[in-house]
Amino acid sequence: MVQKTRKYTVITGASSGIGYETAKAFAERGKNLVITARRVNNLEMLKQEILEEHPDLDIVIRSTDLSIPENAYLLYEGLKDYEIETWINNAGFGNYDSVADQNLEKAGTMLHLNIEALTILSSLFVRDYKDTEGTQLINVSSAGGYTIVPAAVTYCAAKFYVSTFTEGLAWELKEAGTKMRAKVLAPAATKTEFGMVANNVSEYDYDKSFGTYHTSRQVAGFLLELYDSEKVVGIVDRESFSFRLMEPLFPYAGR
Repeated sequence: MVQKTRKYTVITGASSGIGYETAKAFAERGKNLVITARRVNNLEMLKQEILEEHPDLDIVIRSTDLSIPENAYLLYEGLKDYEIETWINNAGFGNYDSVADQNLEKAGTMLHLNIEALTILSSLFVRDYKDTEGTQLINVSSAGGYTIVPAAVTYCAAKFYVSTFTEGLAWELKEAGTKMRAKVLAPAATKTEFGMVANNVSEYDYDKSFGTYHTSRQVAGFLLELYDSEKVVGIVDRESFSFRLMEPLFPYAGR
């Protein structure tokens, strides 16, 4: 049985990229972590890296494939003994192709992970913790969750879902007077494994493809800025690459 006196930050997709650096950034703040992804070896490396600097922290590993919806329920159920302070839904991947030519099996897996798992985990966390002081849910969307990018229509549509779902949830929590806050992070081009996976290639040159981009560590810094703020949206401008904290951007009908 885990001591309920400890509080934990859960980060999905922590085996590389933004999730990996976000875990290290929260560890710098003295946060105990639950890190989850498919690649257990990467998670073990991350755990060792953190514990070398912060030996007093508790770093819990959960290896799972969240593109299988049942695993999202199992992950959450397996954390019942932990007091969760912050939940960060970062797991996701992209796909660059026309709608006519896209691999539907890959697109389906992407939708299960980027939309379905995120919705399940967000809903369960909100259900159990919405009235707990200091709790935050941060869902990682994309600048492509506010702008449609050519050759990435399905991916952008999935990220539009993440953006609208999280903004709507933020309104819902506010109107209900709950203590939890829901926020959405929308980075632009970031040098991670994203480019290789989205383009189905083994190597991807960010300098050639984008010229301007952020590192995973920079985006983890943006996430912390959002975490520290009272704003709902943290978004990177696709033209200037400046980071801005904002109120919700989509129209809300209210009551």
